[in-house]
Amino acid sequence: MRMVDLIRKKRNGEVFEENEIEFIVKGCTDGSIPDYQLSALMMAICFQGMTKAETAQLTLAMARSGDTVDLSAVEGITVDKHSTGGVGDKTSLIIVPTAAACGVKIAKMSGRGLGHTGGTVDKMESIPGMRTDLNKEDFFAVVNRVGCAVIGQSGNLCPADKKLYALRDVTATVDSIPLIASSIMSKKIAAGSDRILLDVKTGSGAFMKTQAEAEALAREMVDIGAQVGRKTVALITDMDRPLGHAIGNALEIIEVCETLHGRGPQDLTAECIELAANMIYLGEKAEDMETARKMAKEAMENGTAFEKLCAMVEVQGGDASYLRDTEKFALGKVQKIVCAPESGWITRAHAEQIGRASVLLGAGRETKESVIDFGAGIVLHKNKGDYVKAGEPLATLYAADEAKCAQAEKALLEAFAFGGAEPEGHALVLARIE
Repeated sequence: MRMVDLIRKKRNGEVFEENEIEFIVKGCTDGSIPDYQLSALMMAICFQGMTKAETAQLTLAMARSGDTVDLSAVEGITVDKHSTGGVGDKTSLIIVPTAAACGVKIAKMSGRGLGHTGGTVDKMESIPGMRTDLNKEDFFAVVNRVGCAVIGQSGNLCPADKKLYALRDVTATVDSIPLIASSIMSKKIAAGSDRILLDVKTGSGAFMKTQAEAEALAREMVDIGAQVGRKTVALITDMDRPLGHAIGNALEIIEVCETLHGRGPQDLTAECIELAANMIYLGEKAEDMETARKMAKEAMENGTAFEKLCAMVEVQGGDASYLRDTEKFALGKVQKIVCAPESGWITRAHAEQIGRASVLLGAGRETKESVIDFGAGIVLHKNKGDYVKAGEPLATLYAADEAKCAQAEKALLEAFAFGGAEPEGHALVLARIE
């Protein structure tokens, strides 16, 4: 079998056999296929696409290219959740303890942030002492003892995907739905959970800018789940504006605690109830979605979800006293209030631009090597759909120095637009695909 023949085959729009996909993934993993041939193949796939069967086969082959997690040591049905990334998206740290408080077992591997999107692992590590590098035995023990655990992804999880993604990133082939779907689902399958919930974001702060694109990606991933025997549900959620008020690691942990005490932003609370309800339903702890919503809401209101978060943090080495008294978090020593330059309805709060402003403050990474300032970030006082008067506070910036605040203030103001008419509102959860 020759790689040049496989590139030609896909270039001509033909369908790969399973053994051909296995050959490609093996050669990608062991380095026997050079980068220039893999890049040519990615471009051919970008133009010609893949069938559902091809995409499922590619997903499974990448999932098996490195370590896989066997969760049979965890009692009961395990549920995992993946978000395609956004700004102010701290939902995992709300819905995981909420669903676990309702009896769902959650063994979750999460990633770090890059660019304008935040990462769950970074947020967790803003809690002093928090460990996200547990070995498999400790990981399983935490899930069995507490009901949930969230750790960083294994260094050898899906190495073929890591190689292909790096090439796609520099060859303008990222935005191929079969390649995106197989990349996401290979990691979820390798992580071992029985059921998968996908939160597919759409809007200015998301990779998929339109709802149609987001739904197409979601359907592809749900189909992969069905073909490989993993029940999968996808929600299409709005990321045209930041979610909640807080953007930045410690700031988002504070907002997580507020939400689990029933004092969180309305949009964040509503979306988390829906996401948690789907995890409860997938975990077979409720017979229907309406019952699952009631269970999720009750767990957030009666404090059991918050206590579950504290228990998980403590067992993973974190100082849960920071969750019980969030004033202990060290926030940026320079705090600057940014005021509205004019009066009117906020017609745009461009999520990606606001996310980039938080990166300028030190809350995110420009590169994988960048060091994060856990105390940096933004708290929004107004968002899209709100009315604001000139001179009224729009946001507070947190950073280590004035220069970073000045840079971020300019970027933040460019993200907002104002008008004379109230913008039309729309739902946070736009669709559900099963």
